[in-house]
Order: sequence, then structure tokens, then C-alpha cells
Amino acid sequence: MMASGSKLSIDELNDYGRVQFVEKLGAVLEHSPWVAESAWELGPFVSKEDLHEKMMRIVRLSPAKRILKLFRAHPDLAARLVAGEYSSREQRDAGLDRLEPAEVEAFMSMNRTYTDKFGFPFIMAVRGKTKDEMLSAMGMRIEQDPETEWQEALAQIDRIAGFRLDDLIDESCVEERADRHA
Repeated sequence: MMASGSKLSIDELNDYGRVQFVEKLGAVLEHSPWVAESAWELGPFVSKEDLHEKMMRIVRLSPAKRILKLFRAHPDLAARLVAGEYSSREQRDAGLDRLEPAEVEAFMSMNRTYTDKFGFPFIMAVRGKTKDEMLSAMGMRIEQDPETEWQEALAQIDRIAGFRLDDLIDESCVEERADRHA
């Protein structure tokens, strides 16, 4: 993950070879560097949004078994288990590391119920959400049918990837380049 103030430009990413590109973007989709590796082949990218769209197209066009593996790579919310660097920070920023014991149990119970029903963990872009909003969303989404929830999990992964790419890529360089070519 990039430290604040050390964002990359899309031009820098376009100049990377496959290995360096995957090193920089491989964690954008939870424990699934295969997405970045496949995306590298679709470059060069004209913008962060272009890269994001291509990464998500790769995911959506993948076989269901591969998408399920991506879903299952996501950690449970409020789990005390080791998660990827992005997920750990996002859950910490959302306050899930400061829950009372009863709140932890509520999350764990909902996580179990959700996973038992759908076969993968509850996936939610937690940035900007409160613990109450997360629990409420879990309760509502547990009631969904499997196909609707599959599509919702993909939509949440899309949002998560967008946030993470925002953290990594400095779009001001793209705007400057676009101005030069206007």
C-alpha cells in the first residue's frame, strides 16, 4: 500500500513491467493479484477510471469459481484474524477494532449466518460507514436471494477497488496531461 503523499500517476503505472505493476496493484482486489496481472495486458490506461473499469471487467467475466475464490479471500467484518493490509486498515478506520464484546459477538453471529447462507463472507465497502450501518446492512442482505447477493458482493468489491485505486493513483497528473493534449 502506498503511503500518503506518494501516489503514483497513471503514466508511471503504464510504464511498469508486469512484475512491478502486479507488485503495486496486486492487493487492490483482496488476495487476488491475478486481476492486476490480467489488467496489465489491457494497458496502457488513460485514467484511473479506465484501469478500474478494466479490472472489474476481468472479475465479472471470470468463471464463477474464480469469483467465488475472490469473494472468499475477503475477511469477516470485525474478525480478529489476520486480514490483508488494506482490509485491516479499512476495518480499523471504521472502528471495528474498538467494539465492545457484545458488538463483536453480534458481528460474528451475523458473519456466520451470512456465510452459512451464501458460502462466502459478507463483503462491504466499509469506508465512511458506522458499525450500526454495517450491522443493519448485514441484516438486510442476509434476507436477499443468492443471485441478488452475488451481484451485491460484486458491486461492493467494485466500490472497494475504487477506494483503493483512489488511494494509490494521483489523478492530477492525468488532468495535466489531458490539458497538454487539448
